[in-house]
Amino acid sequence: MSTDKNRATAAAILPLVGGPDNIRSIAHCMTRLRIALHDRSLVDDEGLRALPAVLGVVEDDTYQIVLGPGTVARVTPEFEALVEEGRSRRTAGAPVTAEELADRGAALKQEQKARNSTPVKLFLRRIANVFVPLIPALIGCGIIAGLNGVLLNTGWLPAVVPALAAIASGFMSLIAVFVGYNTAKEFGGTPILGGAVAAIIVFPGVAKIDAFGQHLSPGQGGVLGALAAAFLAVRVEKLCRRWVPESVDALVTPTLTVLTSGLVTIFGLMFLAGEVATAIGSFATWMLAGGGAFAGLVLGGLFLPLVMLGLHQALIPIHTTLIEQTGHTALLPILAMAGAGQVGAALAVYCRLPRNRSLRTTIKSALPAGFLGVGEPLIYGVSLPLGRPFVTACVGGAAGGAFVGLFNQLGVAFGATAIGPSGWALFPLLDGPSGLGPNLAIYAGGLLVGYLVGFAATYFFGFTRRMLTELNADQEPAPAAARPATEPALA
Repeated sequence: MSTDKNRATAAAILPLVGGPDNIRSIAHCMTRLRIALHDRSLVDDEGLRALPAVLGVVEDDTYQIVLGPGTVARVTPEFEALVEEGRSRRTAGAPVTAEELADRGAALKQEQKARNSTPVKLFLRRIANVFVPLIPALIGCGIIAGLNGVLLNTGWLPAVVPALAAIASGFMSLIAVFVGYNTAKEFGGTPILGGAVAAIIVFPGVAKIDAFGQHLSPGQGGVLGALAAAFLAVRVEKLCRRWVPESVDALVTPTLTVLTSGLVTIFGLMFLAGEVATAIGSFATWMLAGGGAFAGLVLGGLFLPLVMLGLHQALIPIHTTLIEQTGHTALLPILAMAGAGQVGAALAVYCRLPRNRSLRTTIKSALPAGFLGVGEPLIYGVSLPLGRPFVTACVGGAAGGAFVGLFNQLGVAFGATAIGPSGWALFPLLDGPSGLGPNLAIYAGGLLVGYLVGFAATYFFGFTRRMLTELNADQEPAPAAARPATEPALA
């Protein structure tokens, strides 16, 4: 039944994005189906937004359809299968080829690239592509680590505790290898060579090596070192492919790639990346311990704009580094407060616009996802198109962030054992030395502050009198089968 539903969703999406011939590539993240298109003009935006399973659409370097956590991982394989089936049926006649579609959409793609593909955003996006595939494992291992902590503290099932510890820690002990593999894959090298070079970082034998007058430690440099080592391996490999004769390429290129990158990693990158990772951890600890309330206010208030600009992707390696060092990232619960401010703002919009049926329908549909930390439907469907409520949502996020940051400053430090979830979905991943009870209470308090301040700021300051008059004009009810648009009509 569930499979049929997912296939039906995929089948409904496919013709609305131009059919199989218009699909260049398919991927997905935690919440979105990401499609690279040949011709953007063939997409029916309104038709997609009207589908019951679609929470919204976002346009960036790819066309992104928001389906929500869990759903997207099930719909994507069905969508890929339908695309392949559609292409395989075209065995006769003279259909429009992918090349012809690419030519027709070339001008539009160039305009879109110029708008969205700045060098900084492209670089950050590629870094994010390295880490995003690791998030499911981080979440699973993080929840198991939390469960293991509960059993350890309560003394329950002592025979199971060592097994859970091994399950929770195994992935983290080798995460550098996965980062190296994904880095090489993302930057155009041979993935297994990137993983091989990154594996040097976690090999126990590096403890016998001196670099810069110090003994190296297994894991020194962590994911940052793995990222740099694998990127270097890609550069060396590409250079070898250019100059090494084909007759000996299979022997010489892998050897030179691993040897050269490995030596630079051991006698340079591990030490340098270790210093950078230590500095990141020390700075985060100092910032939250010395000025947690102010730091939380700034981080919580600015996170939504960072998401809009795509700059939040720069935080992914920082989160992962902190998890490696301390077992959790103290920044994520603070940044999650931005979502709380967004939810509060949406509730205020709902109350202030009793006659705007389309917008209220959008809010009712998107709020459950918003409470679970999926903010795109509310951001793109409510606050951002309205303008002022986006700003007041940031105010709510700043207030919630200041609340959580204040307790960090007072010595009750905690964080998330994995990245990806936020909102209510972050509760199972909270961890810290103060114990589960205080961690849950402070995070819940921060969410409540974010909801209340986001609501109050939007209710009283989110609209001008003219906006209220225009937006409260009587509207025709939305069709029962229609899904609210990502950018609702505001008149």
